[in-house]
Amino acid sequence: MVEAKTGLTAMPEWKALANHYEKIRDLHLRRLFADDPSRGRDFAVEAAGLYLDYSKNRITRETMSLLFRLARAVGLEQAIKDMFSGQPINTTEGRSVLHIALRNRSNTPILVNGKDVMPAVNDVLSRMAVWCESIRSGGWKGFTGLP
Repeated sequence: MVEAKTGLTAMPEWKALANHYEKIRDLHLRRLFADDPSRGRDFAVEAAGLYLDYSKNRITRETMSLLFRLARAVGLEQAIKDMFSGQPINTTEGRSVLHIALRNRSNTPILVNGKDVMPAVNDVLSRMAVWCESIRSGGWKGFTGLP
């Protein structure tokens, strides 16, 4: 995946998006809806019980096409696959990003270098829950000795 510090803004896909922004930056939403009666339906998605309506953003079909082109150019699809497979995509720290493990309520094993990270994640989440409850209940005292 292309990193911002190594030239994201120099990419032709980024420049095309920036040029497009200059063309549509002053478009009013009323004009966008008037020009595209199906906008409310076409710029919305529903999945996993969530409904996302992004029609009320200053975007057009061309904007979406340019965004998808940029996503493909930076290798976003592969980065997503790498994240879900536990690959070390955090280039700053040289490690996996385990956001998925934090949200893995089914407790399905998530392997990183052949080792299931879920026991360690569950341990930390459990300790965090105890700590949070001690704050909520007033058991945790601050510097002043007060909850």
